[in-house]
Amino acid sequence: MPTFLDLLYDEAPRADYDDLVASLVAAGADPEATRRECDVALRLRDLVARQRSREAELSALYQTAHDLTALRDVDAVLEAIVRRARQLLKADMTYLSLNDVDDGTGEGASYMKVTDGALTAEFEQLRLPLGTGLLGLVAQTGAPYFTADYQTDARFEHRRYIDAAVDGERIRAILGVPLLVEGRVIGALLATHRTVRPFPPEEVSLLTSFAAHAAVALENARLFAELDAAARRIGEQAAAVDRAAEAHDRLTALVLRGSPLDEVVEVLGQVLGHAVGVRDREGRRLAGPEPILVAEEVPVVAGSERLGCLVVLGDPDGDAHGQVLDPAERRILERGAVVVALVLLFARSEEAAEARLGGALIADLLRDPQDRAEVGRLRARAARHGVDLDGGCVVAVARLDGVEAEVAARAAVRAARASGGLVGVHDGQVVLVARADDGPVAVGEALARSVATTGGTATVGIAAGPPDALGSGLSAAYAEAARCAEVLVVLGRTGEVSDPAGLGVARLVLGGGGPEALTDFVEDVLGPVLAWDETRGSALCRTVEAWFAAGGSPSGAATRLHVHPNTVAQRLARVDELLGRGWREPARALDVQLALRVVALRGVAPGDVPSAHI
Repeated sequence: MPTFLDLLYDEAPRADYDDLVASLVAAGADPEATRRECDVALRLRDLVARQRSREAELSALYQTAHDLTALRDVDAVLEAIVRRARQLLKADMTYLSLNDVDDGTGEGASYMKVTDGALTAEFEQLRLPLGTGLLGLVAQTGAPYFTADYQTDARFEHRRYIDAAVDGERIRAILGVPLLVEGRVIGALLATHRTVRPFPPEEVSLLTSFAAHAAVALENARLFAELDAAARRIGEQAAAVDRAAEAHDRLTALVLRGSPLDEVVEVLGQVLGHAVGVRDREGRRLAGPEPILVAEEVPVVAGSERLGCLVVLGDPDGDAHGQVLDPAERRILERGAVVVALVLLFARSEEAAEARLGGALIADLLRDPQDRAEVGRLRARAARHGVDLDGGCVVAVARLDGVEAEVAARAAVRAARASGGLVGVHDGQVVLVARADDGPVAVGEALARSVATTGGTATVGIAAGPPDALGSGLSAAYAEAARCAEVLVVLGRTGEVSDPAGLGVARLVLGGGGPEALTDFVEDVLGPVLAWDETRGSALCRTVEAWFAAGGSPSGAATRLHVHPNTVAQRLARVDELLGRGWREPARALDVQLALRVVALRGVAPGDVPSAHI
């Protein structure tokens, strides 16, 4: 016959204990003593069962703690917590919520974070205002609550949509415990049954332990996130320091090499990964691509003087406004602005020196040196300036308004470099002596544009120089260009560019000159017509004279010439082709009539003698 110890060892059911008591009493054992032994054995059995349950709980808690050290994904840890809590408590569903104090409603809410065993998607998206329902009460007070039958429990504030969600899950019994971090409630952990039943203290204690682990997981996740963010910031700062150091080294090397502004801007754009440009004080482009669509800019200053600005170019197809650089990149841009300021100051110093030396050389050239040795010395000085004026030159003289001559000359240095010439100040005017590759007018316009960058205005007279500007004859070209600029000012044509031919009759009235000036004037005004008459024996000049004499009437001119009106019309059309239709306008008509009168005063009828003999 087995003993009570045998039953304990075999984990026998309760009925076996009762059967053994009956067998022992029937065999003559003391009934009272036998029942006491049975009660002791049953208490031992319950104790062993509770111990085993406790061991299972501790094992689950240990495994959860192990997961916390092995997992960085907080969602995965929380899912493991609610899943194990459901298994140990043999609950139908477990879920975890987090508090959102600043949810915009002013009362705060707790929302579902993780669920296990839910039947409806609506429940997984439930948000409960703090203080409502059992979950909201736990999340608000930080105390555990449980109920054997939620729907009939009047202790909790019921709301229709909450009760509807509970009904949808067929929930009856609910146990909720708070998630606490340093005494602060951050959410709640709940276990539910779909039958009415109480919750013994050991289940409350077990769920509370799981809630503590969940709180640790959330806090660890926050700390890990902060550590990761700090590591990223440190990495970004280190990268920014390295990038700034690289930018500093590259920009410093450019300054030491005396690199031009375009190269500095190109390197700065490579370092920043954005297109970069430089504008002057008036917003004109100094370097970088065109057109400039500014997204960000920093000033370029030297002391208290603003030289311009360094700009980052935006996407032409996108929004040009708003910051495109991070703080580290903006510091690089600011450092680049300092380098740009240095480059601009160096360039200004070079241009000032070049204009000063150019002015001295121009002054010596204008003395028309005849001595071969002196010409050789001037040629050597010009070579040091990189000047090549062999094969003809142009002299441009600028009368200035709104700008000092030294400032204007410095601004014109680039135009002089581009034309392989010299620029400087002479007698208070800016003088440019350059090659005539692009034509005299182009040289004068380049000088005027350069002066305009300073905010001033240049009225420029131009004249053709001698074949060898380093020899004699340059002073005569200078005098002619200076007179031309003076006449433009007297005529009120400030800001224009012109050679003597562009002055028309005003050249004769205001500009002085002798017979050669008259000959040049006639050639400039009537040259193509005179040449046509000379080569073809025609009478275009006589027809033009008759047309003027008839008050601009073709028929009247035909009567004077004894020809058909159609002949006059054909001749005038030819003159239009040779001189342009503008010759009939009042200003040019005066020049044409005066040229015809000069021809007549010299004793030769227009059209009878070649223009070369006038």
